[in-house]
Amino acid sequence: MPLDERVVDLGRPNSDPQRRFFESRKLYTCYGGARGGGKSWAVRTKAVGGALRWPGIKILILRRTYRDMENSLITPLARLVPEGVGRYNAVSNMVWFTNGSSIKFGHLPSCAAAVEGEYQGQEFDWIFIDEATQFTEAEFRGIGGCLRGVNHIPKRMYLTCNPGGVGHQWVKRLFIDRRFRAGERPEDYVFIPAKFSDNTDLVRASPGYGAMLDNLPAHVRRAQRDGDWDALAGQFFSEFDRAVHTVRPFAIPADWRRYRTMDYGLDCFACLWTAVDFDGRCYVYREAAESGLIVSAAAELARERTPAGEGIECTIAPPDIWSAQKDSGRTMAEIFAEHGLPLVKGGNSRVQGWMALKELLRIREDGQPGLVIFRDCRGLMEDLEALQCDGTNPMDAATEPHGITHRPDALRYFAQYRVLPPARPGTEVRRSRYETLMGGGEAGESYWKF
Repeated sequence: MPLDERVVDLGRPNSDPQRRFFESRKLYTCYGGARGGGKSWAVRTKAVGGALRWPGIKILILRRTYRDMENSLITPLARLVPEGVGRYNAVSNMVWFTNGSSIKFGHLPSCAAAVEGEYQGQEFDWIFIDEATQFTEAEFRGIGGCLRGVNHIPKRMYLTCNPGGVGHQWVKRLFIDRRFRAGERPEDYVFIPAKFSDNTDLVRASPGYGAMLDNLPAHVRRAQRDGDWDALAGQFFSEFDRAVHTVRPFAIPADWRRYRTMDYGLDCFACLWTAVDFDGRCYVYREAAESGLIVSAAAELARERTPAGEGIECTIAPPDIWSAQKDSGRTMAEIFAEHGLPLVKGGNSRVQGWMALKELLRIREDGQPGLVIFRDCRGLMEDLEALQCDGTNPMDAATEPHGITHRPDALRYFAQYRVLPPARPGTEVRRSRYETLMGGGEAGESYWKF
């Protein structure tokens, strides 16, 4: 039986956005946009209200770390539930209700935790993701796989967030721009904007908070005070635009040059295939990414994904592949070569590599970019959109969350490598002045008699 909600003082919505959040019956409800909109209160109240309304409901509330939610979610929610109605267990980080309902406080340190770690095989009826723009789309989809259960309780996911962060692009795509892909149903998604001015309790209690938001730098103010999703993306590759830098897949001409580039780690082996046309324009036409592969298996994957007869000029790899292993004294480059994947060493400078990649993304004199990505390389496109600026060095990209860095790193090695366009059929191959000066021209009699 439902608990008598009158024994728990849930308070009341103090704004129309909060009321709409409580009344939403969509599969995915996203609330917020600006700071001070009452997001944490809405999450706490909605979760406890759901636990009272639906006996036996299983609710998950997620943030990136437990520390992030301790003061804003865990402590005030636990205080909201009186003795005789429920109790909080600090060991399991759960609130247990006498009607069989439960609220679990969880954290998600990595994408792997969403699909193969702590939450693998678990089922929840409602999932709240607080500060959703701190999560990648892969993490959002991964944890969404836990939204299931054989009961009559409606399955829903609630998100709260502000603009900015690693998840800015996917949240904006789904809830703000409403640009849906195959399999995504527009009727499942709703965005409820809320601002500081909507939160009447906070306006009365902290009148100086609004002045603080007013004094922020212009672009930050637009994002955090006004909830402007175009003001503060934090995207490292702000020049990347799917409308400009992507193309429908097509058959790569046989006389274009082709390259493979890779980034290897046990957490993820990422490999990209890129072709260069006669004008030097580059096309990323294939991608592969898998976790948990040892070196030999990674080499096998790269060879399997390369059709027979597809001439690859070389496979470019990160310099650390040539570091000797402490246990055997061998390098991973040797093992790759032994398994049919000889490698050439890519550049080691992150900043120079990123700048080279930004140059490729630049629009050239012919009105087209120097780098184009096939639209079925979705992982690479999503990672480029999610990659953020480093917090201390704006010339570098952030290395966290680590799961989204592997494919961009592989593309960085390609951009930094001096690839050459193929010669047009019927044209004479001429050496550049640089090649003549540095290489000494063609080998003559004096060279052979040296």
